Amino acid sequence: MLFIFSTIFITLALLFYSLGVWAERLAKFLKPWHVVTFWIGFSFDVTGTFLMHLLAKGHFTLWDSHTLTGQIALWLMLAHAIWATTVIRKDNQELRRKFHRFSLVVWFIWLMPYFGGMIMAMS
Repeated sequence: MLFIFSTIFITLALLFYSLGVWAERLAKFLKPWHVVTFWIGFSFDVTGTFLMHLLAKGHFTLWDSHTLTGQIALWLMLAHAIWATTVIRKDNQELRRKFHRFSLVVWFIWLMPYFGGMIMAMS
């Protein structure tokens, strides 16, 4: 059952984070609701990652590629959400127009542990 919930949370993270990143990318202008989806996606990812960690039962190692890329992705998602929040609060129109350049990079990096974990689960 824990596996099902962790998979649901990780998939919701993919859904919300992708929605925010791609909506912001297509709009080429950061909007407050994009920031909300970044935070929701990040929260689901942290929850799903924690549940996956509970499933690992001592098989956790910081230096395997999945864990390392997952940690990098989580920290980048956090930085991305904080930066987006700061840009919205400052209400700098130029920063809001340029913000989308970084979002896609973070999203692609996040996809590595997502699909890596999926491949690991299937094997």
